[in-house]
Amino acid sequence: MPEVTYPSRHVTLLDHVSGALAATHFAIVDGAVAAPGPGQVLVRNRWFRVSISTRLMAERGAETVPGIPFPPLRPGDTLADGSIGEVVQAGPGCDLAVGSLVMHPLGWREYALVAATECQPVDGENVQPAAWLGHGWTAYAALTQCAHVRPGDTVFVTSGAGAIGSMAGQIARLLGAGRVIGSTSGQHKAQWMRDELGYDAVLTRDGAPIRDQLAAAAPGGIDVIIDMVGGEQLAAAIEHTRHGARCVLLGALTAELNPQQATLKALVEVDTFQLILKGVTVRGFSADEHAPSQFGAWLRQVQVWQREGVIGLPHTLVKGLENAPQALQDACAGRLKSLVMVELP
Repeated sequence: MPEVTYPSRHVTLLDHVSGALAATHFAIVDGAVAAPGPGQVLVRNRWFRVSISTRLMAERGAETVPGIPFPPLRPGDTLADGSIGEVVQAGPGCDLAVGSLVMHPLGWREYALVAATECQPVDGENVQPAAWLGHGWTAYAALTQCAHVRPGDTVFVTSGAGAIGSMAGQIARLLGAGRVIGSTSGQHKAQWMRDELGYDAVLTRDGAPIRDQLAAAAPGGIDVIIDMVGGEQLAAAIEHTRHGARCVLLGALTAELNPQQATLKALVEVDTFQLILKGVTVRGFSADEHAPSQFGAWLRQVQVWQREGVIGLPHTLVKGLENAPQALQDACAGRLKSLVMVELP
């Protein structure tokens, strides 16, 4: 009896990326997915996340970097990222119901054959994909489990218009921060951050030196730093810390999106005497590794905040698999805001 397969398009890497990432580095490929075997489910993807970390994954030689936190891509590989889809067939031994929604790690394709152990049921009648696929839970975990925001704190969030930053600014305020400052690339995003996300002040890369902007925005100093950028922004923030400040490192975009070569080496010069004299703590943080249990806590809390009308789930929605490579190019170039998701028909 012939094996049953399902036609499915997917996005593959054509060649390693050197310099700026472009949509032409990828191809939409016609393929087929087999029916699920024992312990597997076939999922029709409905939404998937587009992450700028793909830029580093696609760099030539990425597989040789020790400790790389995500799988490198080779030419011909299918891209992958968080996705939500509908179970259309379950293999023997699976208790996931046909028609149910699940979150899993195999986006960038129309149909995915996924191990049931890699699927998380998506509960609720009115599912909001941005709450599940977004990085609100990363921001929530960092602020509650690591930074421990206190009432009246001054909080500085780098890349405040990005997937994490667009949530971190809102959450910091809801946790009691007295002043929330962010950074971004230019004035258009800065205005959006002030109007839509409630940032009190926004620093821009196209403005005065970051140190000068930060001194004006936080004359009394900073209590909490949520950093996704590294480089001069991190150095300036540490210079402006108050005694007992807490700094949480979530990324290093200066390295990940380096226009010459994406890398995991994010070098920055920091005055360590300031850390000692002020009692500043600096911690690298990964929600997946350090606080996986906070995902459920985040989903419960965001539902409460949404009922109260005090939080938004900003995202950029792109429709159609064929438009996903361009969305990735635009995201890496800084042209898109917040979480970027692709919706499939």
